[in-house]
Amino acid sequence: MGKPAIWQILVQCPITQARCGQLHTPHGTVDTPKFMPVGTLANVKTLTPDQVRSTGAQMILANTYHLHLQPGEEIVAAAGGLHRFMGWDQPILTDSGGFQVFSLSDIRAISDRGVVFLSPVSGDRIELTPEKSMQIQNQLGADVIMALDECPPYPASYQQIQQASDRTTRWLERCITAHQRPEQLLFGIVQGGVYPELRSQSAQELVQFDLPGYAIGGVSVGEPGDLISKIVCHTAPLLPQHKPRYLMGVGTKREMAQAVAAGIDLFDCVIPTRLARHGTALVGDRRYNLKNAQFRRDFSPLDPDCPCYTCRHFSRAYISHLVRSQEILGYTLLAIHNITELVRFTQSMAQAIKAGSFAQEFAQYLV
Repeated sequence: MGKPAIWQILVQCPITQARCGQLHTPHGTVDTPKFMPVGTLANVKTLTPDQVRSTGAQMILANTYHLHLQPGEEIVAAAGGLHRFMGWDQPILTDSGGFQVFSLSDIRAISDRGVVFLSPVSGDRIELTPEKSMQIQNQLGADVIMALDECPPYPASYQQIQQASDRTTRWLERCITAHQRPEQLLFGIVQGGVYPELRSQSAQELVQFDLPGYAIGGVSVGEPGDLISKIVCHTAPLLPQHKPRYLMGVGTKREMAQAVAAGIDLFDCVIPTRLARHGTALVGDRRYNLKNAQFRRDFSPLDPDCPCYTCRHFSRAYISHLVRSQEILGYTLLAIHNITELVRFTQSMAQAIKAGSFAQEFAQYLV
């Protein structure tokens, strides 16, 4: 018998490019489309692995740069790898550190060789090259690993974006050469900013490497939402139909629905946990700030139709009390609900695709 397929499409929408699929990894299968919670430092903030699992999440993210700083990939490897270290036995994806090229631009210098950061902890010089990123991610042992890329800001000039895209391709070649663990699926990242021709060029170059999967990066870095949709709708069809497609750093319902309609399979974003730490709940298409006085005597659940632990056991009034008191439990309960909300949204899109009704059921988000 041959090797089982890493990726398979189960159902496709007859009207849009939306599809249901399965990504098979050494630590289990991910049903797509699916939202993935962010666990930068080997934990989804304020939640235990069991609590994350209860949300319906199947795959989480961790970050190469931050885990390199603390505790260090050697310690994670000595513990048996990231899954064992953090007590999460389902799939994990590690970012390459490329986003920190964007987010930490005030403490880094970039060249063709790689990126040099000044450690925010010690002030030491930290060099992250494509080879180093692969070495760290090989030691961490995630199921999906990302090639090091240059994520440019918005706005940036055409020349700056072209330089970043070209460098991303050159870095990908070095990542492929340095990658030592074939069971870890290496995804390349399409760059090109808001320029369709640069996106086309980047996608064309990356597809030549025949990687296990592809991501669209360099979005949600300050550009308006309509531009994000335009970039995704242009880029997704350029990527192989028979490979998984991952849109990095996007997690609003409208953005995810539009991306699914364009043929995207995976998403990640810090939105649900970050909002939770600010006392905000995602309920339908609304955001409720539980610090507001209106919730102090509201004894209904956050969402009567939500099956999460928070909504089954606690009232808005109780969560409001916890948030006002700055009790950690309040942030935990909101994080459980918010992640469940976004995971359920992607699951509902999958159900609609299977039923052949995606374009109709999600029409409000697709305009």
